[in-house]
Amino acid sequence: MTNETRATAAVIDYVTQTSFDRFPREAVSLAKQCVIDGLGVILAGTAAPGTGIVRDYVRRGREAVEATVLGADPFSCRAASAALVNATAGHALDFDDTQLSSSPDRTFGLLTHPTIPPLVASLAVGERLGASGRQVLEAYLVGFEVACKMAEAINPTHYQNGFHTSGTFGTFGAMVSAARLLRLGADSLGHALAIASSMSSGIRLNFGTMTKPLHVGRAAQNGVMAAELAAAGHTGGKDALDGPWGFFRVFTLGAGFDANQIVGALGNPPSIVSPGVSLKPYPCGSLGHPTMDAMLKLVKTNDVNPEQVKAVRVRAGSNILNPLRYPFATTELEAKFCLPFMMSSLLLRRRAGIHEFTDEFVQSAPAQEMMRKVTTVRDAAIEARGFDKMRSIIEVDLTDGRTLVQEADERYRGGPDKPFTREELHGKFTDCASLVMRADVINAALDHLESLEQVRDIRELVTFLTAGVLEGEPTVL
Repeated sequence: MTNETRATAAVIDYVTQTSFDRFPREAVSLAKQCVIDGLGVILAGTAAPGTGIVRDYVRRGREAVEATVLGADPFSCRAASAALVNATAGHALDFDDTQLSSSPDRTFGLLTHPTIPPLVASLAVGERLGASGRQVLEAYLVGFEVACKMAEAINPTHYQNGFHTSGTFGTFGAMVSAARLLRLGADSLGHALAIASSMSSGIRLNFGTMTKPLHVGRAAQNGVMAAELAAAGHTGGKDALDGPWGFFRVFTLGAGFDANQIVGALGNPPSIVSPGVSLKPYPCGSLGHPTMDAMLKLVKTNDVNPEQVKAVRVRAGSNILNPLRYPFATTELEAKFCLPFMMSSLLLRRRAGIHEFTDEFVQSAPAQEMMRKVTTVRDAAIEARGFDKMRSIIEVDLTDGRTLVQEADERYRGGPDKPFTREELHGKFTDCASLVMRADVINAALDHLESLEQVRDIRELVTFLTAGVLEGEPTVL
């Protein structure tokens, strides 16, 4: 039997046999950072218009009280439905973490947004079962690992053909996390993998719209549903990941996958440790973040005022310019994939946070005028250096005749080579959570999250996240 026919069995063995104690201390520490980051962006994302639409849809169809939908107006519903809303919120601002690739042939050096689907699935099923913080953290880690290794293994044509990996692999991450908490055996887990394979989807056409975060919401919902159906006896095909009709070949039009990235690789080492995960410093497409840091450095170093700016050029490769596909933004959703807006926000406000990525600011006269001064240039020299890093150079022409130049740092701020400080992580969580929670409760929630593995019942954490919500209507981004 070759590795190409053993991927399903390898995943089943790993999920059923791995325990919390087998994760190195570094993995647990990084997991808690990702959980803090993930819950912060979920709380902020509950104020997004798209989340509100999904939230109202779920509220109308409530049938059971199993898990909590977070936000300024929390309510309980089925675990899978809570996962749908919370995960949609978690990706609504495009502020959630990204998985790095160990392979230089992967476009952008990135693979997927790994945290939100397994995190919300672990919280939803954990709340339903009264699981401990340690059990929830373990389920999250296992789901995170399976999703990341699958994303690493699949042929790059999966993404190039138009699939959104956070939607496709997020389904498996959520399913595995739910399956761990439901204690599925090997046979049931095999069925759950098959069910998840049929539920996995998401297409890149929807980038820059409300449907992109819905991909992540559906991934979490479908993952929980797949595990719950399998636990109830629902069946699926054998060896769901392998063979000509298995997930990997169908979702790559036959190109397949590198089975060695799964068989013998799961947990060796955990992907959260190596090659690692990046927390986002800005709520927009991560491919623009090094360029944004470069612009912020240029503006502050030279004390550039908006009225001094005559023209801006961003030189980059197609790995950055193609996905950040909007040459001009008219909505905050388009702005998340628009380099001219990213540059304009920093030139105008020296910030590009959750309060800048709003329809009001994007559509304001200063932002619209500044965007018209920014052009992007496909740079042949940068293109020739490959796609494993986010490389770019910005040039700012001033009205006094000077041209300021700044090259982006290839080390991603928030990534393994340039990680967030504890203060930066807590600051991001506080900024996000302050949209829906009181300051005193935010601090208490952070204390719980820092010692998550010691929480006796995950419902205690959910209580902190819902008891201190701000009164009145939430701030709508």
